[in-house]
Order: sequence, then structure tokens, then C-alpha cells
Amino acid sequence: AMPVLSLPLKVGVAWVPEKTHKGNYYGRGAFPEYSRQKLAEQILPYFETNNFVKSIEVIPSAYMREEGGFENLEQLQALFGLDVVVLLSYDQIQFTDEGLLSLVYWTIVGAYVVKAEKNDTQTMLDAAVYDISSRNLLFRAPGTSRIQAGSTPINLSEKLRKDSMEGFTQASTNLVANLQAELDDFKVQLKQRPDEIKIEHRPGYTGGGFLGWLDVSALAALAGFAMWRRGRRS
Repeated sequence: AMPVLSLPLKVGVAWVPEKTHKGNYYGRGAFPEYSRQKLAEQILPYFETNNFVKSIEVIPSAYMREEGGFENLEQLQALFGLDVVVLLSYDQIQFTDEGLLSLVYWTIVGAYVVKAEKNDTQTMLDAAVYDISSRNLLFRAPGTSRIQAGSTPINLSEKLRKDSMEGFTQASTNLVANLQAELDDFKVQLKQRPDEIKIEHRPGYTGGGFLGWLDVSALAALAGFAMWRRGRRS
């Protein structure tokens, strides 16, 4: 169905439940709960500063079911009165291989000081913004990072944990930047393709909506052009 956005919107931010990952790799990094909470809170201001958003809140993980799908989202809609939900998810894979320098591991000193383990940490975060009622994806923003580093067999686990957190930090920064860009682009797309998403105003709402800032910019430009022409005539 065509999305119908009734302004101002009530937005929820939720993390997709983790799922067991299978594959041929060393391991999958775990994104700590406090780090996920911090990232969710970083996203809030990007929506709060827009006058078309009435409220935005982080949905507790306990309300999210693994593979719950849109039925789970519709339950959240009824429970929290949401219109739109931002679904956050992540994946991280770490590979490790022995390089040519691993030959020196035949000595105890070599295994302790030579960084012959080649580690590759690949991280991806994703923010998908859905209109719950129409089950439409409005827009999405990715955040990625790749860290390549070396380690000794002695400190391999410690180095992988450090690379894991650094990967999440870099991907989070990338995600937040991309989210702002995608949100701005979404506003432009709404004005260019009004037949794809319908905008309505709730009773009593007098905000400019998604397009308000574009209209104000256009009027300011026209006013400036008129003053410039008037000055030239004078």
C-alpha cells in the first residue's frame, strides 16, 4: 500500500534481535548492550530536531522477537502508538590467517613478539526506516568499517576484541553520517515524487512538515532575487 504519513510522527528506534550466525570464519564479534544503547541515543537528535516528529523513543529489546517480522512491529505500533520505526541491526565477521612470518613461531620468543597473525575485522551496521501501517521501507542508511591488523598468537584474543570494538566505533560514526544524508535526501524525494508517499496533518498540527524547510528556502531565495533586481534598477 502507499505509505500515508500523518504528521507529526511518533517514531520508535529498536534493535533487531540477534540471530545465530554460521559460516567459515574465526568468530563473530558481539556488540555490547551499552554500545547499542549509546548508538540508538545518538540517532534520536536527528529526528527530534525536525518539527514533523512529535516524539521518538528507544524500544526496549525485551519487546523484540527473533524473526517477529511485521506482526511484531504492529504490536509495537499498538503498544507505543508508533507510526514509523527505525530498525537497527549489525553484523561483524573476523577472519584470521597465519602469514609467512609464522615460521618464526618455532621459537618461543617468535610466538611472543612477532605479529604474524593476519586479522581482518569487517563490520556493518544498518538503520532501516519503515512505515509500519503500509509495511513500506522509507529509506535506509548503512555504516561500515574494515580493520586489518596483525597480532601474535599470545595476544590474538585480546587483539580481536580490541579490533571488534574499534570496528563498531568506526561503523557507528559512518552510520550516523549516512543517516543524516539519507534523511535529507528523503525530504527531497518527497517533494519530487508526491505520488509515492501521501502526507497528512493531524488535527491541530500546523508545522511545515517534511517540505516546510524546502518551501522556506525557496521563498528566501525568491525574496533575495527580487531585492537584487530592485537594487539594480535603482
